[in-house]
Amino acid sequence: MSDALHTALARLDTLILGKPTQIRLALTCLLARGHLLIEDVPGVGKTTLALALARVLGLEFARVQFTSDLLPADILGASVYHAREARFDFHPGPIFTQLMLADEINRASPKTQSALLEAMEERQVSIEGQTRALPEPFFVVATQNPQQQIGTFALPESQLDRFLMRISLGYPSPEAERALLLEQDRRSLLRDVTPALTLTELQALQQQVQQVRTTAPLIDYLLALIEHSRTHPRLRQGLSPRAGLALRRAAQAWALLHGRSGVIPEDVQAVFASVAGHRLVAQTHDQGHVLQAQALLAEVAIP
Repeated sequence: MSDALHTALARLDTLILGKPTQIRLALTCLLARGHLLIEDVPGVGKTTLALALARVLGLEFARVQFTSDLLPADILGASVYHAREARFDFHPGPIFTQLMLADEINRASPKTQSALLEAMEERQVSIEGQTRALPEPFFVVATQNPQQQIGTFALPESQLDRFLMRISLGYPSPEAERALLLEQDRRSLLRDVTPALTLTELQALQQQVQQVRTTAPLIDYLLALIEHSRTHPRLRQGLSPRAGLALRRAAQAWALLHGRSGVIPEDVQAVFASVAGHRLVAQTHDQGHVLQAQALLAEVAIP
């Protein structure tokens, strides 16, 4: 692991107490050039984690509060007519940034949610017949409240599939919560944070992810997991080829984050639930996504 990456992790651990695994999964997602969905109850630090990632990685940041009356143009931007010059000028929306926080994404209507589909997949937006590229790097970090809460719209499967990972923070441990109550407010600490990585260093790390080795036996293990998900009797929908590519890329990023030049089965297992959980569709709704993913891991032998 590079010194700069080690410093970035240390600063994130200082800002987000007691969540080392979730921090590393989030950073893995960004290194793998994916998008991150954080699902949890309000007040556990989802927005703070997104802010911390932007500050520590030195990225341009924009936050959009998703509400039921939010329109696609509020995200993408729109053209405004200037009568004096007799012309239209495009005013870019908040999506034209390097890290966009889509806060409480499932409180917006499906029409507004769909405004992100092209941006997350193609890293561009098509508005009024013109295609505009988004900045590089471009990350979407979305937060989502549990679906049983009032005023939420379930994300469609096509939208969920755009997220490389879905994680949950959960409540802090008693020790971490005690430190939160005793120490300075985390948002106040964020104002004093300096970037640990330059844009050039971050992009170089993203390139290194693609160079992390995946051997033939490791690919066989991935294929076995994917095939088992498609034939499992408790699953109505297994992992797609795109999900397999996402799993390999996330495992490469996790290996790089831990200083390895090649992927080992433990790297796949570390990211599997976060990558596969939201892509699996059970026959019934009595099982959680993480439990489904963990069950698949337990049933497929490591090569």
